[in-house]
Amino acid sequence: MTNNVKGKVVIITGASSGMGEAAAKHLSQLGAAVVLGARRADRIEKLANEIQESGGKAIAIATDVTQRDQVKKLVDSAVEKFGRVDVILNNAGIMPLSPMDRLNVDEWDMMVDVNIKGVLNGIAAVLPYMKEQKFGQIINTSSVAGHKVFNGSAVYSATKYAVRALTEGLRLEVKPYNIRTTIVCPGAVKTELLEHISEADIQQANKDYVGEVGISPDSFARVVAFAISQPEDVDINEIIFRPTSQEL
Repeated sequence: MTNNVKGKVVIITGASSGMGEAAAKHLSQLGAAVVLGARRADRIEKLANEIQESGGKAIAIATDVTQRDQVKKLVDSAVEKFGRVDVILNNAGIMPLSPMDRLNVDEWDMMVDVNIKGVLNGIAAVLPYMKEQKFGQIINTSSVAGHKVFNGSAVYSATKYAVRALTEGLRLEVKPYNIRTTIVCPGAVKTELLEHISEADIQQANKDYVGEVGISPDSFARVVAFAISQPEDVDINEIIFRPTSQEL
């Protein structure tokens, strides 16, 4: 699996916990240099130190993906430190599920800002570098909820459908620059996302379900590594994965 991962410079947003943290650890073990972005600076600095102490290469840059200038700084820092950017994993996301009639409109705004605009900010920051390099890979995290809508997921699903549409449009446009694009759609994975749910009944129902069928964030890390590891003439455009026992 180290084929085509070792030596690559990989930027990861949402790297302070869950799937982003797991991806950072796994990719660094495969020999990638990882650039960690998240709002919780203390957590990504601790993770970067752990990776470095294990012989890997990592830096941490405090980043709020809703702030375009901060995402640009994250990408610029990667290039300044390592000379280029091979991959960006636009992974930061929130999931405050709720029925629409409860009118949690501030949460709707937050999901649009993080889940859609955050991805766009990542794309905008890396594209100039990747176009000039004539190579690179942009990996965007969507969800099974970006294929299916379930009770309480309308707005969240809308943001994840949007990530899929944006990534497919990007795929069509960046072929002249030899840039690869990948959508990763996880099913039930045990992460902190459930803590974002403010409605107690919805949170409990989802915790019960994910607690029963959910799989480790390491599953996401292995899928991302698989997409990156392919030869440069192979473009893995979308991966959907679920726990074996998940019906949804």
